[in-house]
Amino acid sequence: MQISDFDFTLPPELIARYPLEERSASRLLALDRRTGETQDRVFTDIKSFLEPGDMLVLNDTRVIPARLTGKKATGGVIELLLTRELSEEPTGPGRTRWLSMVKGSKGIRQGTAFTLDGGGEARLIESADDGFWIVEITLTGAYSDIYTYLDKNGELPLPPYMRRGAEELDKERYQTVFADVPGAVAAPTAGLHFTETLLGELSAMGVLVKYITLHVGPGTFLPVRVDDVSEHRMHSEWYEIAPDIYEAVFQRRERGTRVIAVGTTVTRALEAAACGGETGAPKLKGDTDIFIYPGYVFKVVDALITNFHLPQSTLLMLVSAFAGRENILNAYTEAIEKKYRFFSYGDSMIII
Repeated sequence: MQISDFDFTLPPELIARYPLEERSASRLLALDRRTGETQDRVFTDIKSFLEPGDMLVLNDTRVIPARLTGKKATGGVIELLLTRELSEEPTGPGRTRWLSMVKGSKGIRQGTAFTLDGGGEARLIESADDGFWIVEITLTGAYSDIYTYLDKNGELPLPPYMRRGAEELDKERYQTVFADVPGAVAAPTAGLHFTETLLGELSAMGVLVKYITLHVGPGTFLPVRVDDVSEHRMHSEWYEIAPDIYEAVFQRRERGTRVIAVGTTVTRALEAAACGGETGAPKLKGDTDIFIYPGYVFKVVDALITNFHLPQSTLLMLVSAFAGRENILNAYTEAIEKKYRFFSYGDSMIII
């Protein structure tokens, strides 16, 4: 398939740059993937599409304030986006290494050192694939823990299409209400619509609500740069699924009840686990670069709650694999005509 097969024209005014006042007030487009029929609903109607015995799986990753600014000795400005902590790298007290995106006022090279705002130093260790760098950060002053430092001095990395920097409201609204495990550089946006009240109501209905972790990486907003979709390679992301949750997934399938993934990140983690590791056994923890596009045979997920995604993106390809490309593009055309809000802070779909 070609990248052009996943294109559509989106009016810029439909890109949601800010969240709604209430999380669960977003609209919901329900798509039947067998018939292609749609229903125009609101997100709290999600309860009418779920049944007792269904298993709802959400991603409890927490977005870290991963944008940092520093200065070289010459005064030149360096901007960092920390995308992944490299725990396998040697570290010392207050020192960590990260895979990072780096932007400098002038050329940057191996060995470049700079100070960070708030009390820290950084040095470019070596270049990595796709223009990324391995960066070593040494904390100074009051900080010994990198996550405490980032909470005080970093900025949330909002997607480029929002065309604005992070604001105070984003500290709460660009996190799910169940965010717990720090490590993502982008939110699992399908989960942003849920409130604690709504999750409680679903549990009271008999829906089993469970959480897994996948740290969303920069691949969620980086463009696909090849014409032939099959030649694209995903950036690896770290995930973990507790053994009892994975067992519960397959107990539900054996009983004939459904597994509903909240978001493409949950879908990728569940499907990666089912594909297994080198031994063929389920792989419940580690890296995945699984790329799901039309032709993929789903092993776990029966229904999917998701947002509206960018043209020509891997996320659009995943939902097209699940629902059918024609069904998805038709649904997107309808959503545009009805002025649904798109992308991270936008409206939602459920594919059943």
